[in-house]
Amino acid sequence: MRKIAVLTDSACDIPKNLQDQYGIDILPFVITLDGTSYVERQDFTNEEYYQMLRNAKGTPSTAHITAMQFCEQYCHYVDEGYTDVLHVTINASGSATYDAAVMAQNLLEEERPGHTLRIYLVDSHTYSFVYGWQVCEAARLLRNGAEMSYVLNLLEEAFSSAEIILSAFSLKVMKKSGRISAAAAFAGELLGLRPVISLIDGKTKVEAKVRGDAAVPPAMIRLAKQRAAHTGDDFVYMIGCTDIAAVDDLIRQCRKEFGHPPLHVFKLGAAIASNTGPDALAIVYQGQKRG
Repeated sequence: MRKIAVLTDSACDIPKNLQDQYGIDILPFVITLDGTSYVERQDFTNEEYYQMLRNAKGTPSTAHITAMQFCEQYCHYVDEGYTDVLHVTINASGSATYDAAVMAQNLLEEERPGHTLRIYLVDSHTYSFVYGWQVCEAARLLRNGAEMSYVLNLLEEAFSSAEIILSAFSLKVMKKSGRISAAAAFAGELLGLRPVISLIDGKTKVEAKVRGDAAVPPAMIRLAKQRAAHTGDDFVYMIGCTDIAAVDDLIRQCRKEFGHPPLHVFKLGAAIASNTGPDALAIVYQGQKRG
């Protein structure tokens, strides 16, 4: 009999109800803001963190989950008789988390010599609920008896075409994180310009700059329609956001343009908001498949 665990990190932004429903284990990132360290998903709600960011004097930093933390979790699985673990991580090119998980597998050989736990480590190549949703789907399929090879193929397919269109209304954090240049941030603050950014395979690109908050949703939608693999009745999209009122306008305009509501509206967690800032919107969809 197989006994399968599903593991990920807190940048997945999986809501607590879905985590509990599918039995997903989530290890948290540590975030330091104005000299104080916090544990994501434990020390504050998303909404509390957005306000902390708005009030902060400095900009946040995040510490990746260590190899020892992952090894401890793997040891737990061995001790509890698990046969397999599906471990999906935040984009490897933007975080050392994936590399830490690789190191943890080597440590596990030392901590539990001769163990038979099969670890399937997957780099999502993306961020937030873009991979969190796929982790939930994977957990659902595995619970219903799907073969691991089938689930891994589905994850590869999803991650090879996942795209994000992002915009932020406050630019201090994005400048610090390197998502936009200091010059672009200065122009945005001075002239009211808002960047519209694509985030694909962990790489960001400023695709357009629009003037004023009201111009952001239509610009995001235009870009998503241009890039999406399908935009008909089968077009599936999700919306990510912080607690800003502009999300209601984005949802309304998306429903009008795409003919149906988003599959899911999710909140950006602390690890993600530490890079986008506390005032951000995103559209998530499947683009053309990449290599």
